[in-house]
Amino acid sequence: MEALILEPSLYTVKAILILDNDGDRLFAKYYDDTYPSVKEQKAFEKNIFNKTHRTDSEIALLEGLTVVYKSSIDLYFYVIGSSYENELMLMAVLNCLFDSLSQMLRKNVEKRALLENMEGLFLAVDEIVDGGVILESDPQQVVHRVLQSAKEQIKWSLLR
Repeated sequence: MEALILEPSLYTVKAILILDNDGDRLFAKYYDDTYPSVKEQKAFEKNIFNKTHRTDSEIALLEGLTVVYKSSIDLYFYVIGSSYENELMLMAVLNCLFDSLSQMLRKNVEKRALLENMEGLFLAVDEIVDGGVILESDPQQVVHRVLQSAKEQIKWSLLR
């Protein structure tokens, strides 16, 4: 039997999710059409939460996808890639996101603090991944760029 040889691709990340401790969506960004409708996305998110919220592991294979995840207080962070994706690459994205948020929220990575700082989360995710392509894995750089973006937004809002 011949081994399937896949062409290398920069499109590593299929989705980034943050769920609360009930499995409800706080943040979700899908980079392809694996789950095209919101109904399918929510069903996938419930399934992933039910399979992972009671385990101590960090990696799961679910519905033909590789899922790396981490929990913190009342939040669950997920980075999803295809079944043949390198788990270390996905874990680098997850750690970068978590560490960036930890710095931005002054080590208070919990639901209330995250909801009060959603704009920082959006900027951080956009700095880390764009269209499924990993752009940055250094949390220091991400936080620096998010702060620069915030300064630019404040400057432009004052000039109006």
